[in-house]
Amino acid sequence: MSREFNDATKQELERICSRYPKREAALLPALRLLEREFGCVDNDGMVHVAKLLGISPAKVFGVFTFYTHYKRPTDRTYVVEHCSTVPCALRGSERIHDHLKKIIQPADPITLKKVECLASCDTAPCLQVNGDYVDHVTPEMCDAMVAQMRAGAWKPPVPKYQVPATKYPPVLLKHV
Repeated sequence: MSREFNDATKQELERICSRYPKREAALLPALRLLEREFGCVDNDGMVHVAKLLGISPAKVFGVFTFYTHYKRPTDRTYVVEHCSTVPCALRGSERIHDHLKKIIQPADPITLKKVECLASCDTAPCLQVNGDYVDHVTPEMCDAMVAQMRAGAWKPPVPKYQVPATKYPPVLLKHV
């Protein structure tokens, strides 16, 4: 099956490309547009993006496989990305990963991925579910999360921002 962007998406891609000196610099946003329009990034979509940007499909595939945050055709409804870098590992992320592997069943609507840093080291161990952060994860939280996902009722938790103590008045964080 071949992929082709609708006219509005083509115009959006052209707008994005106009911001860069070379069209290929718009590859990451183009993959995000592909994901948004078709629900995932698949081989036919990557060939289409390559054609639109004037680059080889191999280059698109290489970039796509480097990043874990794009939805793949094999991904299920809930994509749980588990951070495996040192700060999370020191705070028990392997235990969380092993627990998730144990409780997730083959029929569950869940894809579990071990990924590199999710840039939330201060809230380790952490996960992302469909791009939403879940911080300070415990096995009990995983049990509840998986049960909610099985019921199709999972909602991301409200993030808890911690404003560091400072003698300076908040500028940006006062709006959070």
